[in-house]
Amino acid sequence: MNNHAVAVEDQKLLSETVTQTRLSRSSQDYQQISLYKDVNPLDWEDWHWQLNRRIRTKEELAQVIKLTPEEEEGIKKASGRLSMAITPYWATLIDPEDPNCPLRRQAVPVVFESLISPHEMVDPCAEDRDSPAPHLVHRYPDRILLLATESCAMYCRHCTRRRLVGEQIESNSPTRFDAAIEYIKSNRKIRDVLISGGDPFILEDEEIEILIQKIRAISHVEFLRIGTRVPVTLPHRITEKLVNMLKKYAPIWMSIHFNHPKEITKRCKIACDMLADSGMPLGSQSVLLKGINDRPYIMKRLMHELLQIRVRPYYIYQCDPVRGTQHFRTPVAVGINIIEKLRGHTSGYAVPTYVIDGPGGGGKIPVGPNYVLSQAKGKYVLRNYKGKIYTYLE
Repeated sequence: MNNHAVAVEDQKLLSETVTQTRLSRSSQDYQQISLYKDVNPLDWEDWHWQLNRRIRTKEELAQVIKLTPEEEEGIKKASGRLSMAITPYWATLIDPEDPNCPLRRQAVPVVFESLISPHEMVDPCAEDRDSPAPHLVHRYPDRILLLATESCAMYCRHCTRRRLVGEQIESNSPTRFDAAIEYIKSNRKIRDVLISGGDPFILEDEEIEILIQKIRAISHVEFLRIGTRVPVTLPHRITEKLVNMLKKYAPIWMSIHFNHPKEITKRCKIACDMLADSGMPLGSQSVLLKGINDRPYIMKRLMHELLQIRVRPYYIYQCDPVRGTQHFRTPVAVGINIIEKLRGHTSGYAVPTYVIDGPGGGGKIPVGPNYVLSQAKGKYVLRNYKGKIYTYLE
């Protein structure tokens, strides 16, 4: 290795060491933030209080972080459905000085959201096209997506459903899911229902239970899942009462959206422990985001820490070409390289599937390194994770 290559490698190691240090920083004590200095601990732990005190304005956010011009302009332009909403809990995790803080970038609008790429779409997954009834998306033969709400605890800036999600007035009529339930009842091929949104855990326990009861009453539905980010953005919502209610309808599987190791706090772990201790299988779904988790060592650390809190890595998604998110997207080669650096280099349980949601409604398409070098009748030439070549004879 020449002197230039050594210098480059040393600089890379130094950069990664600095980033690792940044990853390990703990959250601020909420009472050190002027906005929350007089909040008592009982209020802080109340998920309704957290939800009602979300940061919605530039003036509030300026009491938490030092805003950049790009952020100020982004907040000004963030209107319509995907407005800004940051839980007080998440605000304590943000680095107030660093605009490249991975949690800050996921939560705070920036001016780049107004730059629309020609190939970006309002509904890149064609969910509206594949909706046979209100609140339903039916794409795959035996499973269905039920959108229980348009609200979330926090509005992530890379949101695929930004056309739907936001602070809109929703009907709380007990009959609003009747057409969806009737559709599921009438299609006996449906054996798997995923309840998502928005975030279903924004609903009250009683609302969630009524919906689960209606689904559980359908005899051909075998598999019930809930998709949520609440254990990450508002872990206080995972209460003993909620968990005990969910246990009554076991088995329920849960997919939780994690993007960065800094999201796995002690408070998040408590929420995941409550869910796992109840017997609920937990899986993670991550979105590959430029400058946030697009380095193999960051993603590897995330996967390892997820396993430590009993969350099985499931999917890494290529960031969908939804309008206003081009500053988050990486080349596909970046995702393939991450899988290359995981497969064989760490536990198989820590290796998720990297997928691209086919634009226009193609569904999840797995993408990964090519380990089959050649193929002939009865003979495969393969490479392993070290690059060594092996021949398999059928």
